[in-house]
Amino acid sequence: MVDAEAWDARYAATDLLWSAEPNRFVVAEVEGLAPGRAVDLAAGEARNAIWLAERGWAVTAIDYSAVALERAARLAEARGVSVELVQADVTTYALEARAYDLVLVAYLQTAERPRAMWLHRAVEAVAPGGTLLVIGHDRSNLDGGYGGPQDPAVLATPDEIAAAMDGLDVVKAELVHRVVETAEGDRVAIDHVVRARRR
Repeated sequence: MVDAEAWDARYAATDLLWSAEPNRFVVAEVEGLAPGRAVDLAAGEARNAIWLAERGWAVTAIDYSAVALERAARLAEARGVSVELVQADVTTYALEARAYDLVLVAYLQTAERPRAMWLHRAVEAVAPGGTLLVIGHDRSNLDGGYGGPQDPAVLATPDEIAAAMDGLDVVKAELVHRVVETAEGDRVAIDHVVRARRR
């Protein structure tokens, strides 16, 4: 599993690498959906998966960091919800075809070839009537935004993500701005949100 040890070390270095609260764009895009079966790819400490479970979703959270998944298990228990946790590399993990009402991919930043692999699997996993939601650091953030990966090879645009969603109807592919609090004051990061649906 690529970089799993590095991510284990990164998660182990702090209590919670990310906030325990869900990503704001996940909340905005998912709140209106009827709960069903969901999978969160590269879930990390599963903050989004746990939020979904609290709202009645049956959620599987997949990540290759054992440390992150241990944190996720503790957080889910503390919040009184059940989330299926799977340790696997999402670029090669075989998802059940057309099985999920929501496939969520938040900030999975990979090079083009592995991105094509996980995007293809994500598309195939969407059930009829289901939604695929991809949120990521945008390539334009390199020159116009704050933070995020500085390697252009792991960044994409909303149009590139949308173009890979063969068989789905893309309902949103746009840039969004996220305020980041820093010691020097608020800064703005540029992300993208791409949402698609299978008829």
